[in-house]
Amino acid sequence: MTVTIQFQRLRPKEDADIELPQRMTPHSAGMDIQAAISAPIELQPGDIVLIPTGFAMALPEGYEAQIRPRSGLAIKHGITLVNTPGTIDADYRGEVKIAMIHLGKEPYTIRRKDRIAQMIISAHETPHTIEVAELSSTERFDGGFGHTGV
Repeated sequence: MTVTIQFQRLRPKEDADIELPQRMTPHSAGMDIQAAISAPIELQPGDIVLIPTGFAMALPEGYEAQIRPRSGLAIKHGITLVNTPGTIDADYRGEVKIAMIHLGKEPYTIRRKDRIAQMIISAHETPHTIEVAELSSTERFDGGFGHTGV
């Protein structure tokens, strides 16, 4: 099934040069997102910044957008996202902003139109939840955080 996503440019005149999210190759899962900033932003190691994208969107009910880092920025410069993946819910209509963090060792500059993140559209279930007195037992039970060894 093909899903339709509606995009709205929030500053059409100011950000006409900013591409709306798009897949860069036919088999790309993610759509690249550009920085809609008016001036370069220099990140120092450890800095956290919220970058505007210039767009809002409407997703169909039952879908979410996951905002993920771009692997090249992460590997080459230590630039990633604070909350990865970030989730945009179908009922959110505000500007999409990218929460970035600089984990590298050298300053890094983000410039207008830089591709700073990628967006994946995913279907999700809306589960029915109930409270119970006890959960069913499993062999694993509450083992976690390395319980099977390293």
